[in-house]
Amino acid sequence: MLKEIIGRFKDELVVIEEPVSRELEITKFLLRYRDRPILFRDVEGWEVVGNLWSTRERIARFLNTDRRGLLFLLTDAIENPRTYRVVEDAPFLKNVEKADLEALPVPKFYSKDGGRYFTSAMVIAKRDDFVNVSFHRMMVLDSERAAIRLVPRHLYAMWKEKAEMGEELDVRIVVGNPVHLLLAGATSVAYGVSELEIASAISEIAFGKPLEVVDVGGIPVPVESEFVFEARILPELTDEGPFVDITGTYDHVRKQPIVVFERMYHVDDPIFHVLLPGGYEHYMLMGLPKEPQIYASVKRVVPKVHGVRLTEGGCMWLHAVVSITKQHEGDGKNAILAAFAGHPSLKRVIVVDEDVDIYDDREVEWAIATRFQPDRDLIIVPNARGSSLDPSGEDGLTAKWGIDATKPLKGKEKFERASL
Repeated sequence: MLKEIIGRFKDELVVIEEPVSRELEITKFLLRYRDRPILFRDVEGWEVVGNLWSTRERIARFLNTDRRGLLFLLTDAIENPRTYRVVEDAPFLKNVEKADLEALPVPKFYSKDGGRYFTSAMVIAKRDDFVNVSFHRMMVLDSERAAIRLVPRHLYAMWKEKAEMGEELDVRIVVGNPVHLLLAGATSVAYGVSELEIASAISEIAFGKPLEVVDVGGIPVPVESEFVFEARILPELTDEGPFVDITGTYDHVRKQPIVVFERMYHVDDPIFHVLLPGGYEHYMLMGLPKEPQIYASVKRVVPKVHGVRLTEGGCMWLHAVVSITKQHEGDGKNAILAAFAGHPSLKRVIVVDEDVDIYDDREVEWAIATRFQPDRDLIIVPNARGSSLDPSGEDGLTAKWGIDATKPLKGKEKFERASL
């Protein structure tokens, strides 16, 4: 439960005792303490937490690893999903009531937002034996309806199949989950691979036990959920947006499906999780699951890959640093191209040697300063498909650039750093 998780980070925790409005005011605190967890004691009568997973170190600490080990933990879990355990009861089943979105502490983050938004919510849907879990922002329309943003992936396909027959898609919406569930829900895996099984793999690696779920009307729901909503996604569309995305810039208004919230379950004294759009927690939860994709892609062309980091300055989406051991000249350039293939939204990749700490921006810049020559080591790929989240791109196209800041194999002794 979130209360126990928050207690583990009390050395970093900021507690706001005074009442805070869900309309814009909550954002001021989330921006003031961007990398520290904040517990709000009173947001419209509810307890709320934000910035909970805003650093790699905190996430790694919770998962019993370190920031370097986090990449390999996630890689293992994505490549080797594990079965979850079905149980008969869950703490959130104790409290059941009609859903009322107007009564919940769902925030309006910025003045130009289209409305109040669920940002940490994950949607669970089932088709035959396949269970899909994914993040979807939802703009509150009234006490029981919201507009849900569906990108063309698995939940969209499940909804579209129903909508074309004039039917609704039955879903469960969860808010307030531990980070292994959140990271799993942000992965991009093949249709048919359940994110619940990835979460279960993370749980087994980190804690030695599988994920537990309980059946809620035919759909498995993680036991460790603060809030659970029974809901239906309708065939009807409405305006959704504008809303701030990971780059801190506004996404445009588009027609999106309507979701109807019917029943709400919650634990005793629940804590509502809010995710600041464009904040560090947003970066972590969206970016960390992409690092294993880049790692796997680069490893296919360069055998020794030591680490991958999507950088905070690049919103953990557009810029990456990769550490390799070169075996042949040209490995650095091949690593750059493989990284672009592993995460097509990437705009810039820097490849460094294993003696450079990819988590230290000064070390990375030092490698560029001392091991890189633009006329020899720079790759530019014009008019490539990039990220729709990059406001500098046009029609989905961008120029990508890669920096090979690795030492040449011949004469590399002159690039060695002094050490004791």
